[in-house]
Amino acid sequence: MSAGLITAAVAFFAVPWPAAAQTDDPRALFEALRLGEVIEIMRREGLAYGESIEDDLFPGQGGAVWEDAVARIYTGDRMEERVADDFAAALGDADIGPAMAFFTSDRGKKIISLEIDARSALEDEAVETAARAAVQDLPATRLDRIESFIESNDLVEQNVTGTMNANYAFYEGLAEGGALLPGLTEDQMIADVWAQEPEIRSDTRDWLMAYLGLAYQPLDAAAIDAYIAFSRSPAGRTLNRAIFAAFDGLYNDISRDLGVAAAGFMQGEDI
Repeated sequence: MSAGLITAAVAFFAVPWPAAAQTDDPRALFEALRLGEVIEIMRREGLAYGESIEDDLFPGQGGAVWEDAVARIYTGDRMEERVADDFAAALGDADIGPAMAFFTSDRGKKIISLEIDARSALEDEAVETAARAAVQDLPATRLDRIESFIESNDLVEQNVTGTMNANYAFYEGLAEGGALLPGLTEDQMIADVWAQEPEIRSDTRDWLMAYLGLAYQPLDAAAIDAYIAFSRSPAGRTLNRAIFAAFDGLYNDISRDLGVAAAGFMQGEDI
């Protein structure tokens, strides 16, 4: 099983709430960040990923039944409810006022729109290829700012850790479904996941550079600097931790469920 197959399961969704009246309500921040739209993009990516699982693990054997199984796992309402609850729990009683002020400002709204548009655009493989290539042509000052943003938010480490945890959850699902070799130990599964780490790290960094290079192309230096400054602030760090905490739980559950579902089809093929 290739590292690429497992990694694709967790690439980085929508029933709107009524407008929240108080800025200390996590739901208001969830809406300001437009996380429901991010989840919808993730859902579409997940449905496409289901096709690659079938191609790699039980080619031609899944059909409509497998498509239905994947669609049930990537249910938008379920995904959004889980993320929203975990997001609120991770924020706890933190003061979200500074984050609300930043992301409801004209500059903050523009940044969120650009991020969502870029994430949606990268669903097209041709766009992603072009975005990766375009990084090589970015001015050094723009590259430095993007790298500073990545570092300020610990995006490489957080995403690598999240991906590896989700990869392990996929293996757990396969094991639970009886699709792994008898006698395969937990240590062996962990070792296999760790063997994927260099590839995951390299691809994560390349994807982040392409995504952020595309997303922030219309932003001037002052806007990116302001975003970096917010990310380094206590409010920014709290928000970053809450977002990763909220999505990591969802990633792991989805990956485990995909593993269990895939195991059933793999065994059916053997039979």
